[in-house]
Amino acid sequence: QVQLVESGGGLVQPGGSLRLSCTANGNIFRIDTMAWYRQAPGKQRELVAGITSAGDTNYADPVKGRFTISRDNAKNTVYLQMNSLVPEDTAVYYCNADRTIIGTVTYFGSWGQGTQVTVSS
Repeated sequence: QVQLVESGGGLVQPGGSLRLSCTANGNIFRIDTMAWYRQAPGKQRELVAGITSAGDTNYADPVKGRFTISRDNAKNTVYLQMNSLVPEDTAVYYCNADRTIIGTVTYFGSWGQGTQVTVSS
């Protein structure tokens, strides 16, 4: 099993910043693309940003220029720096690893438990 542990969520005022972290635990050999998704109340889960093991990134249009995704492969950790937050960013944020290799086993589509981000004055 792949355990993804997220941290860094919380309550922030509009215009503020937060940094989310997600660490994959276990004797991991490799993780391909890691990504952040979010799900607001009454809405479908949506991709926020993704990053390949080589460092190539992609962002959803609403967060371009405000959010930055990065990763530390040695620590099996992905980060999401969120700046200029707006109330529309309020959601539960989930970490995802598309393909994880542990020993001789490959795991697909692993998810973290989610961390709440609330942007409100």
